[in-house]
Amino acid sequence: FGSRPRRAPPTPPRHRSAEPSPAAAAAAMRSPWAALALSAAGLGASPALASEASLNPIRKVVGLLQAMQKKVEEEGEKEKELYDKFMCWCQHGNGDLSASISDANDKIPQVSSNIEASEGKLAQTKEDLKAAQDDRSAAKAAMQEATAIREKEAAAFAAEKAEAGTNIAAMEKAIAALERGMAGGFLQTSTAKVLRKLAETTEQDMLVDTDRQALVSFLSGTSGYAPQSGQITGILKQMHETMSKNLADATATEEASIKAHEELMAAKAKEVEALSAAIESKLKLIGELGVEIVTLKEDLDDTQNALAADER
Repeated sequence: FGSRPRRAPPTPPRHRSAEPSPAAAAAAMRSPWAALALSAAGLGASPALASEASLNPIRKVVGLLQAMQKKVEEEGEKEKELYDKFMCWCQHGNGDLSASISDANDKIPQVSSNIEASEGKLAQTKEDLKAAQDDRSAAKAAMQEATAIREKEAAAFAAEKAEAGTNIAAMEKAIAALERGMAGGFLQTSTAKVLRKLAETTEQDMLVDTDRQALVSFLSGTSGYAPQSGQITGILKQMHETMSKNLADATATEEASIKAHEELMAAKAKEVEALSAAIESKLKLIGELGVEIVTLKEDLDDTQNALAADER
């Protein structure tokens, strides 16, 4: 048999590169978006995707364009929304701003006036508070002074009453002894000594000099002349009557002083109570006015700052 000639081995198929085809390049020249997508497909895609794109590049470009279209539409909607808001503000915001400025210009003088009025009221309330405190102190001082005077008057009346009671009792004993004819025995008693001292020191309006001399002479028992006991009894009765009347007058005066003191203390107690209530009320009002003034000043400051911002 004759030998046959050997065939050359088949050449392996060459892989196509990821470079775009001439048709795709031509399309890219006509559309910027397609060129961008095609460039992205050729540069950034994996070998498998590049192979797929090289097999069907139009599908890849269409997908990229659709994604970009969606993004553009979304951004357009956002821009439209912002534009609508801007136009709404342009139509209504200017009017609102003018109204805000007008309101602030009206409010500032009114708030300033309220601050001035509140500060004036606060100053007056503080003056009234001081006056009430001074009046209460004066009322308490008057109560203390009146009490001190009443105590002195009561002590003086007690001493006067005790002395008058002793003298009246001595005269009653003397009158009883003389009327029973016991003058000699009476002159030896301590009561006779009390009456003698009273006769020597008693005031002129109670005992005239002649009666005084007669009474002292009788009570001493040393005079050569002894007046009749009837005359002495009359003198003693007159003195008893006068002294009893003086004691009754002093007692009535004391009772009147006690009543006047009680009335004064009751009136002053009510005055102190009323002044204390007024002081408490004014202290509360001062605190409220202080808070009110601070609030008004803050409101004024906020309004002025807002006005300055609106006018800019």
